[in-house]
Amino acid sequence: MAETQDVVELILQDHRRMEDLFRRMRSVEDDRAGALREFADLLVAHAQAEEAEVYPALKRYKNIDDEEVEHGEHEHDEGNEALLELLQVEEVGSDEWDSKLEELVEAVTHHADEEERTILNGARENVAMERREELGRAFRQERERRLKAGCGSVENVRKIVES
Repeated sequence: MAETQDVVELILQDHRRMEDLFRRMRSVEDDRAGALREFADLLVAHAQAEEAEVYPALKRYKNIDDEEVEHGEHEHDEGNEALLELLQVEEVGSDEWDSKLEELVEAVTHHADEEERTILNGARENVAMERREELGRAFRQERERRLKAGCGSVENVRKIVES
């Protein structure tokens, strides 16, 4: 199967990967710290690429609700705050770690669900495939750039949350 360039599908793929990483972070038989590192990088790169490349473009479409897009940005902030809380827990698998993980799961799952129902469905219905593919290339390029920069480090997440 050819790799998709459709921004909607790329975002959905990231959401499914995040769900897989949540399962790994919950599993006592997995490398929970490794899954968290991968998750942190993916979450930050994904959200920043959406805000840099996708959300501004979607705000230009009259059938996509600007308030939903802005709400999505607010939910990115909430996800980053929950991520920082988990990254700062010293002992993986402790009661505190499990509690902070569930707060992160709740924040990110809520956002992904809302984004899929509102913003992504709106994009699928109102944005031509050619434009979605252009946005997909820009999203992927920005996401990869941020992943290579180690964007999910606790220091970087702290900077994002404090800004």
